[in-house]
Amino acid sequence: MKRRPVVAGQFYRGTRLRLEAEVAGYTRSDAERVRAVGVVSPHAGLMYSGAVAGEVFSRIEIPETFVLIGPNHTGLGAPLALMSFGSWEIPTGTLKIDPRLSEKLLEYVDPLQEDEQAHLLEHSLEVQTPFIVHFSGETRIVPIVMADTSLETCRSLGEGLAKAISQVDYPVTIVASSDMSHQVPDAEARRLDRLAINEVLDINPEGLHRVVRENGITMCGYAPVTAMLYGVKALGATDAELLDYRTSGEVSGDMSRVVGYAGIVIKAESRSFERLMVKG
Repeated sequence: MKRRPVVAGQFYRGTRLRLEAEVAGYTRSDAERVRAVGVVSPHAGLMYSGAVAGEVFSRIEIPETFVLIGPNHTGLGAPLALMSFGSWEIPTGTLKIDPRLSEKLLEYVDPLQEDEQAHLLEHSLEVQTPFIVHFSGETRIVPIVMADTSLETCRSLGEGLAKAISQVDYPVTIVASSDMSHQVPDAEARRLDRLAINEVLDINPEGLHRVVRENGITMCGYAPVTAMLYGVKALGATDAELLDYRTSGEVSGDMSRVVGYAGIVIKAESRSFERLMVKG
């Protein structure tokens, strides 16, 4: 199956030339890159969050496969839904799905279900793809969306991801797609988002899940980020860095009701990461 874009012309420019120019304006070709085992990247319209997402993808080595995990905004499909074959098309190119890693995930993650319907109208992963295509149209993807936000499901997905990634012999990076606080004053967004970001920087999945729920933080992708943290922790993650944080108020000028955007990269100790990838 070829998934067609659903937010082209809305969240990002709808033609090849205009999208290429838009993404180029948010990315850097001269940035020093690191091997990332996981990242957090926002998924709003590019006019608001593109600078943060662009910084994330500019600062990492592009792997052979990106596992993309996002929240399910539509309510369609399975609680934990994978599209395991086919391709995703956007105006600037087409990304193929990695069937080998997808098959292993279905084996290792019990709650995960093959379900195309959950992906057809969901924007949280699609908005990542213009940046991936900009740097490499040959990179493959494994798209997963989460309606189930329980800690148990986050752990199952993250630990299953680590096990699956350890069984392939090529680099894989997990992208957790998430915006931060929604529709609160700018100062409040920054205060609440710092609580969540601190847990991500500590690579503490249980802490993030708890802090978001206890403080009522309207972070739409906290479950994908929690799952990613479980995965990178099992893959030997050693260091996390906040690359950028902004709010929509910096673009709109309205500081009374903003959405926050964070870009975070998580690295693993090189030799340990290599060993885990070829294990078994």
